[in-house]
Amino acid sequence: MIAHPQPLSPVEGGLVPSTYALALGESLGLPWCIAPDADTSQAAHLWADSGAMWLSGDEDGAPRACAAPLATCAKGAWLALAALADNSLDSHFSAHRLLGERAAIAGFTRRGRVSPGGACRLLSAAGGWLALNLPRPEDEALLPAWLQERGAEVGQLDELVAARPVGELIERARMLGLAAAPVAPPGLGRTWYRAQRCGMGRVKLDAAPLVIDLSSLWAGPLCGSLLSECGARVIKVESKQRPDGARSGPTEFFDLLNAGKESVCLDFNSPHDIEHLRRLIARADIVVESARPRALEQLGVNAADLVADNPGLVWLSITGYGRSEPQRNWVAYGDDAGVAAGLSWMMGGAKDNPVFCGDAIADPLAGLHGALLAWAAWRQGGSVILDMALKDVVAYCIGAGASGVTVSDNVVPAKPVARQARAAAVEPGVDTNRVLQELTR
Repeated sequence: MIAHPQPLSPVEGGLVPSTYALALGESLGLPWCIAPDADTSQAAHLWADSGAMWLSGDEDGAPRACAAPLATCAKGAWLALAALADNSLDSHFSAHRLLGERAAIAGFTRRGRVSPGGACRLLSAAGGWLALNLPRPEDEALLPAWLQERGAEVGQLDELVAARPVGELIERARMLGLAAAPVAPPGLGRTWYRAQRCGMGRVKLDAAPLVIDLSSLWAGPLCGSLLSECGARVIKVESKQRPDGARSGPTEFFDLLNAGKESVCLDFNSPHDIEHLRRLIARADIVVESARPRALEQLGVNAADLVADNPGLVWLSITGYGRSEPQRNWVAYGDDAGVAAGLSWMMGGAKDNPVFCGDAIADPLAGLHGALLAWAAWRQGGSVILDMALKDVVAYCIGAGASGVTVSDNVVPAKPVARQARAAAVEPGVDTNRVLQELTR
C-alpha cells in the first residue's frame, strides 16, 4: 500500500514557522499540536537572516530575495521535530541558518550563474536554460561524451551548449549519469514524501532507536545528526572503496554532520561484509540512505525485502527525484535539485536572468524534513519505506507560500554562520570490530 501525505494549502497573509510545523504534522498524521503562536517570525526576516539570501544573486550585484518561504520551512520543520522529540531539542534554535552553514565554513559567496560551491552552472541552450552539476572529476571527464564533442571542457560549456536543444541536453546528461535539470517554473509540489507499507508496524519506544546511516554528503548525514540529537544511537556505515565524499571537504563541516556517530567501514565487494551489513540493518530501527536504489540493489540489499523481514524497521530513502521509474536513475545534488523544483526560474529565470538560490539549498531542507519524517515513522511503528526526493521537498516548500516573500530594499542580509561542532567525527572504521561483535552475532 502506498500512502500519500495531504497537500499543504497556501496560507493567507504569508507563512510562519508555527503554521508550517502544524501543516507538516497534519501531513504526517500526527496527533500532537504545536501552539499556533509558538513561532510567528516573518518570512522576509528569516530569509534575510538565514545566510541564504546573501548567497543568492550576481557576484557583483546585490543579494536577491526569494519569493518562496524556504527559511520559514526550515524553521518550521525544526519546530515540528522538537515537538515530536519530547523536548530533546531546543525549539528556539535558529534552524533557518542551517541553509548557509556549509558556505560559512567553506567561505563560499554568491556567484550568479555558478553555484556558491562552484560545481553547478546555469547554461543557456536552445529553448531555455539548464543547470549542469559536475562535482566529481569523473563528471567532467564525461563532457566529451555528453556533447559528442572531442576535447570538450568546462570552460567551453557556454559556447558548446548554446545552439543545442535544452531537452536533448538534459536527456543525454541523465542517460550518462550527470546531474542536470531545466530552469522551469515551479510545479504544484503537492507531496514531500511517499510511504510504502511493508507489513504490520511495531511500536517500541522503551529505548532509543538504533539508526544505521548509509548516507553521504549533506542531506542524509544532517538527517542522521538530527536523529542523534533526538536521542538515537547512530552508526555511520561507509564503503571502504568509496567513503563519504564529504570527508574530502572542510573538516569542520564533516564534524558538524557526523560527530557523535559510531563509524563502521565495510568492503562492499565482499559477500562476508555484505552479510554484516544485512545483519546490522536487521538490528536497526531506522535506516537512512541517499543512494540511487539500484546501487544497493546491486549489492543484494533490497529495501522492501528487508523492511518486510524486520517488522518495525523504518527505511528512509533520500534521492534526487524519488524511487519510481524513470526518475530513480537520475542523479541530483542540492543545487540542481533546487533548480529542478523551480528556484532559479523564480530567481530571475522568468526574465531570462536566472541565478542560484543559496548553497545546495535542497540538502539542508531535505535533512530537516527527513529527520522529522523518520522520527515520526518510528514513533508510529515503522515497517515502512519512506521515499523522499530533494526536488519534492523544495517544491513543497515553494508551494507553502501564498503571497511570496518580499524583502525591503533597506534590509542588509546576514552573512552565513555555522554552529561549532560538539566534537570531532571519529576516524573511518574505528568502531567496526566492536560494533560487528555486538550487533551481528
